[in-house]
Amino acid sequence: MKAPELLSLRRLTAWYRPEQPVLSGLSLDLKEGEAVGLIGLNGAGKTTLLRILAGLLSSFRLDAALWEGRSFSFRDREFKRNRFIVFAEDSSFSYFTFREYLAYAAVSYGKPLPDPEPLVQGFHFEAYTDVLLKELSSGNRKKAYLITAFALEPRLLLLDEPFNALDFQSTEFLYRLINGYKGCGTVLFSSHILESICLTADRVLVLEQGIISRAFAGKEILPETIRDELSAYDAQERSCL
Repeated sequence: MKAPELLSLRRLTAWYRPEQPVLSGLSLDLKEGEAVGLIGLNGAGKTTLLRILAGLLSSFRLDAALWEGRSFSFRDREFKRNRFIVFAEDSSFSYFTFREYLAYAAVSYGKPLPDPEPLVQGFHFEAYTDVLLKELSSGNRKKAYLITAFALEPRLLLLDEPFNALDFQSTEFLYRLINGYKGCGTVLFSSHILESICLTADRVLVLEQGIISRAFAGKEILPETIRDELSAYDAQERSCL
């Protein structure tokens, strides 16, 4: 049975300077309960797309945005309570401990305080739960945000380079979390690490020149296939310089 559509965007254009669009007519469909990887060269627009979905960038236009088949705005309260983003780098809430941040996030999302202990143990984070976020290493701070995200179980989980700064054990645990998230919701994540894409994604979307130029699914998701696609585009870009 085909999974229903969760989110659809049509012809999304976004910019930081109007004369230089980062996204140029991008269309995107996400289904319920899938993990979708975004890959592209630096500056392709991966983080920009995630920032728009998180309601953090207003310089865009699009023809249509549908959530479960209904028109919506990225700033709608209902949508905001159904999505959560973890950034590649984040220094917000630096004077909170992890437990304080989790409690704050749960209240903000209108959810009861979840039990984070299985996630804390999986990320080997036990010694840091009551340390100020500003005092944590980049890797442990990333773990704090990831634990919060997975503990809240949003319908749409947005992850910007989630594997950056993680140790080997935590990376392996995150692979399992993404693969096991389908019963909770949909994951859209960006990564420049081909292994992470190939081991976790049901679909891989290639961002080039502001649009999704290619999609891979199932047995097509192979490191050499995706690498060849990116190398061909990189060669094309260089030839235009």
